[in-house]
Amino acid sequence: MIYTNLLIFIAVIFLFSIAPAGESAAHSFLISLGVYGLSLAGFQLLVKRLFSSSQAAGTEGYFGAERKLSIAALLLFSLILFVSDVKYYLSFLSAGGLVPALTNIGGLLLFFSYLALIWRGGHHNYAAVFGGQQSSNSLVAINLRFNLALVLPWIALSLMYDILGLIPSNRITLFLDSLWGDIFFLGLFLILVLLFFPPLVRRLWNCTELEDGPLKEHLVAFCRRQNFDATLCVWPLYEGRLITAAVLGMMPGLRFILLTPALMQNLNMGELEAVMTHEIGHVKYRHLLLYVLLIGGFSLVAGLLAEPILYLSLSMDWIFQLIAKELVSAETIIMLVGGLPLLVLLLFYFRFVFGYFIRNFERQADLYVFKILGSGRQLISAFEKIVVTSGLRADKPNWHHFGIGERITQIELCEKDPSLIARQDRKIRLSLGLYAAVLVSVLVLIDRLPADQLARNYEGKYIETVLVPKLHGAGSEASRYRLLGDLFFSRGLEDRSLTAYSKALQLNPIDPEVLNNFAWLLLTSSDHTLRDPEKALLLARSAAELSPLPHVLDTLATAFWANGFIEEAIATEHRALEKDTQQAPFYRLQLERFQNEQYHNSTQFIN
Repeated sequence: MIYTNLLIFIAVIFLFSIAPAGESAAHSFLISLGVYGLSLAGFQLLVKRLFSSSQAAGTEGYFGAERKLSIAALLLFSLILFVSDVKYYLSFLSAGGLVPALTNIGGLLLFFSYLALIWRGGHHNYAAVFGGQQSSNSLVAINLRFNLALVLPWIALSLMYDILGLIPSNRITLFLDSLWGDIFFLGLFLILVLLFFPPLVRRLWNCTELEDGPLKEHLVAFCRRQNFDATLCVWPLYEGRLITAAVLGMMPGLRFILLTPALMQNLNMGELEAVMTHEIGHVKYRHLLLYVLLIGGFSLVAGLLAEPILYLSLSMDWIFQLIAKELVSAETIIMLVGGLPLLVLLLFYFRFVFGYFIRNFERQADLYVFKILGSGRQLISAFEKIVVTSGLRADKPNWHHFGIGERITQIELCEKDPSLIARQDRKIRLSLGLYAAVLVSVLVLIDRLPADQLARNYEGKYIETVLVPKLHGAGSEASRYRLLGDLFFSRGLEDRSLTAYSKALQLNPIDPEVLNNFAWLLLTSSDHTLRDPEKALLLARSAAELSPLPHVLDTLATAFWANGFIEEAIATEHRALEKDTQQAPFYRLQLERFQNEQYHNSTQFIN
C-alpha cells in the first residue's frame, strides 16, 4: 500500500495546488460546509458497504477494499474542490497569504478526513485479519502517522519556502523564484532524505531498536561480514503480522533495517539472512539514491513542460468557447486545462516509468543473494512462507515489486542459469542510460519548442473571447481602454498593455489610475525594451498630484529611484508607509531596495 498511497497523495497535492481559490466565494461558508458534510456522509455509506462485503474478509480482501476506497476518496475530494469553496475558506490558514503552505497542508488534512473514515470503518475487518486490540481511534492515529511519513518531505520543503519568503529581502525573493532557487530546494530535498527523513520515519512508524540477544548478535555479525552498517529495528506494521522488511536511509549511522515481528518469528536464520541480503542489496546498488534522482528528473521535465502544455491545450477553439460561456470562471478552466495533462503525465510516469525501475530494482536486490549466499533457495523459502502465512496469492500481480510468484520463478531460473543475474544488472544499466538519454532529449526538445508563438496564439484567442467581452459596460471609452490595459498587464501581455494605456491616456489625460499604472509598466516591464524611467517619472508625478494614494506614492518613489533621485524616493516611500501601515512589509522592502540597490533596465520586479 505504500507506493499506491504515495501515488494518491501526489494526485491530492497536485489537484489542490491547481484548484482555484478565487478572490471571493461563490457560495457561503455554510453551503460549502454542507457540501463537505454531505460528501463525508455519502462516503461513510460507501465505506460501510465495502467493508461489510464478504470480499473484504482476509488479508487480500482487506487491502483490496482499502485501495478501492482510497481511490474513491481521491475522486470525491477532487469533486468538492471544484464545486465548493473549501479552498477559499481554508486560505485563512495562510495568515493573510504569508504562509501559503499552511493552506495546502489544510487541504491535505481535509483529504485525511476521508481516509480516517476508511480506517474507522475497516476497524472490525482489521481486527479480524491482524488481531489488533486497539480502539478505532487508535487505529486512525496509527494509520495517520504511517501515511504522514509519505508526505513529510513535501510539507517540510513547502514550509521552508514560505519561511524564507518572509525574510524582508528582495534578493531572497528573486532568488527563490529563479533556477538557482529550484536547485537550492533540490539540495534541501536531498538533505532531508539523507539526514532527517530516516529517523523521523522510524519514530512515526513506532519502530524500536531490536533488543540485545542471540538474534541481534547474529544479524549484526552477518552485516559486518558484508561490510554493512545499519540499526536493526522492530517494525510493528499491521500489528507485526505481516512478514516483510525495509531499509531506510543511505548513510551509515542514519540507516535502519526494519524487520516485522512476524518475519523474525516465522523465518529461520538462513531465511532471515536472505531477507537481510535483499535489503543490503538495495543499499549496495544505491537504489535509494536512484529513486531520488528519478523523481528529480521528472520534476525538472514537468516544470519545463508546464507552460508549453498549457499553451498547446489552450490552442483548441472549444476551450475558449467554453470560457466565453462563463459557466465557470476562466481561471478555473485554464487551471484545469493546464493542470490535468500534467497530472495525467505525472501519474503515468510514477505508475509505469518509476514503477518499471522499482520492480527491476527489487529483482536486482533479490538476485544479490547469489553474490552473498551463493544460492537463492533461502529467499525462495522466505517468499513461500509469506504466501502461506499472509493469505496473499502467489500469482497476484504487483506493479511495484513483481508478484511473489514471479519473483520465485526468476530466482529459480537464475539457479539454473546464473548468467541471468548479470543480464539483470545490464538491463538496469541500459535502462538508466536510456532514461538519461530520453531525459536529455526531452530537455533539448522543450528548449526548441516555439513557446513565443504558442503564447501569441493563446494571447490572441484569450483577448478575443475573454478580455474584450469584459469591457462592455465599463463606462467611458477611456475606462474601457484602461481596464483592457490592466487585464493585459495582469496576464503578462505587456506590449498590448502599453498600447491600451497610451490610448486611454489620449482619451483622458488626467485619469490618475491610468497615469499610475502606465508609469508602473514603464518602470517594471519584464520586456526591458518597453522601460522608460524618464517618462514614468512624468506620469507618476501627475498621478500623485491628482491622487496621492499610498500605491500611487509608491510608484512615484520607484520612479524617483529609477532616475537616481534616491532621497526623494525614500521620502516619498515613507509617505506611502504612513498612509497605509497594512502594506508596511512591502514598503519596507522598497525602502531597503532604494537604499542598497541601483536601478537598471534588467532590475527584476514581482508584479
